[in-house]
Amino acid sequence: MSTPHVVVVMGVAGTGKTTVGPLLAAAMGVPYAEGDDFHPPENIAKMSAGTPLGDEDRWPWLDAIGTWAHGRAGLGGVVSSSALKRVYRDRLRAAAPDAVFLHLTGDRALIERRMSERKGHFMPTTLLDSQYAALENLGADEAGVAVDVSGTPEEITERAVAALRRLKN
Repeated sequence: MSTPHVVVVMGVAGTGKTTVGPLLAAAMGVPYAEGDDFHPPENIAKMSAGTPLGDEDRWPWLDAIGTWAHGRAGLGGVVSSSALKRVYRDRLRAAAPDAVFLHLTGDRALIERRMSERKGHFMPTTLLDSQYAALENLGADEAGVAVDVSGTPEEITERAVAALRRLKN
């Protein structure tokens, strides 16, 4: 990628957004922002209790991520956000039109296993079904790439960097 894009690392919970995001940012030489940090406390409490967020819960969160991405326009950056629905990605693009999406995808059993092994995260594995139910894959008209999450974080990041480089600027 010859111009510094803002990359939104997206996917269902447990795909490795928080692990791959900082590695990708380091590889690109740009800052990383953890999408979970943009959630208001009410959202964290809801998810911690096993309650899926609704669209009304997500709008302020997406707007905060969009504001960060807009501030990085032309400078580059990486931010994580589940961005499961097209309408969520449209909202992010409204704030940061040049953002590109890196969709981390993978086998559900692998993702569930990884979720069950992580410690101290507010998102329980019981919400994985609701995540998959909400997921809308990137459309052919959306700037972005999908990368499989099998392998090590470094291997995933290498595949992501290669796929993003192939995107037209």
